[in-house]
Amino acid sequence: MPDVRVCLNCSYELKGRSDQKFCSDQCRNAYHNQANSASTNFIRKINNTLRRNQRILAKLCPYNKAKSTKGQLSQKGFNFNYHTNSFKTKKGQEYIFCYDYGYLELADNEIIIVKRKDYVE
Repeated sequence: MPDVRVCLNCSYELKGRSDQKFCSDQCRNAYHNQANSASTNFIRKINNTLRRNQRILAKLCPYNKAKSTKGQLSQKGFNFNYHTNSFKTKKGQEYIFCYDYGYLELADNEIIIVKRKDYVE
């Protein structure tokens, strides 16, 4: 008598194809969602932090350029450990970007916020 094959998600007895692993699309999706949930949650938290950083910069910079302080950004919940890319100018200054908004740290905790130009990669 052959071994009984069961669904990997709900343990329901499988009938049909010999390579079948799930009893339905719903069980297949649930199984894979659960298997990927740890990495998905980690990525989701990082993306949420990046989006929050971008919203904070956008709110403080309604036009193409604005000044702020590091303390003001921190107070609003900005996380300086997360960014999407950086851009080094010819003068050697490094702008840190969160998507389309970037900032440059100056002396005395001052920050210049800029909106990304098309030529900045």
